[in-house]
Amino acid sequence: MQRVYDFLKEAKTYYLCTVDNGIPRVRPFGTVDLYDGKIYIQTGKVKDCSKQMAANPNIAICAMGPGGWIRINAEAVNDDSREAKGHMLEAYPHLKKMYAPDDDNTQVLYLKNARAELNKGQDKIIIEF
Repeated sequence: MQRVYDFLKEAKTYYLCTVDNGIPRVRPFGTVDLYDGKIYIQTGKVKDCSKQMAANPNIAICAMGPGGWIRINAEAVNDDSREAKGHMLEAYPHLKKMYAPDDDNTQVLYLKNARAELNKGQDKIIIEF
């Protein structure tokens, strides 16, 4: 799991795919956090992607990084704990202008039942977490 986190962190931008009434929706994301032994992403509850993950938690993530790319399939699980939200916002302090651990908008989700395919050159590594 650490390799997945490190790759996403180094890539800086990854693309999150959700499903909206059977139609894939993809958008760039930049937040990833390792907290309590889980990989987390962050969004706002008012955003369409939050509503899409609530309706169907199956997501895909894809990113390009130095020397390779990664593809992840997972279930996004909401974590409303103040601690998880605070940990994410400490990792991305610039988000504190828009989000707070106690507001009704900040949302962090961890990846569950995840399968990552990390491709670097000729090497293909499968990581499940």
